[in-house]
Amino acid sequence: MRLSLFSVLALGLICLSCKSQAQEIPDKEAQISAAVMAAPEDKRAEATVLGFDADGNIVTIREGSNNMVCLADDPNSPGFNAACYHKDLEPFMARGRMLKTEGKNPQEIVEIREEEARSGALKMPEAPATLHVLSGKEGKYNAESGEVENANYRYVVYIPFATAESTGLPEKPMVPGGPWIMDPGTHRAHIMITPPQN
Repeated sequence: MRLSLFSVLALGLICLSCKSQAQEIPDKEAQISAAVMAAPEDKRAEATVLGFDADGNIVTIREGSNNMVCLADDPNSPGFNAACYHKDLEPFMARGRMLKTEGKNPQEIVEIREEEARSGALKMPEAPATLHVLSGKEGKYNAESGEVENANYRYVVYIPFATAESTGLPEKPMVPGGPWIMDPGTHRAHIMITPPQN
């Protein structure tokens, strides 16, 4: 089973749980301020935020009250990468983080979650659920301006087991940044939307 761009993205989010002491961990407020920049503006104030403790473990650093969960940028990874997703995707994301800590490799994680999703052991969203990503190889959060610099948005609308036939979407973008369906027919089927870079 091949690893798709979304699989790599999802596994990258899993790696936020990897322990590392190479960089100083920003304080909670800085992590929260940067992480929520990936969310729609009207969702930022009440989003749950997952970030890092002093030991580099991923933990809940703010309990939210809406349907959005945000993952803070990993200070031990180059560039900037924050993601916010609908809470119905949390079982999928949390399972991936758990499998990662158990030492499973990326392909094993994909295959285990596929099997568990098909059996019903892993609860997947019943309706389309969106993942928002703000990232850039040279990206960084500017605490003074409250903005993330040198980063771009990417959107994933997660629709488990959907296909090109069930959605009417192409399997590759028709125009730059146009929507298309990736991983059709699998538990990680999703609409990919990557606006042209600034």
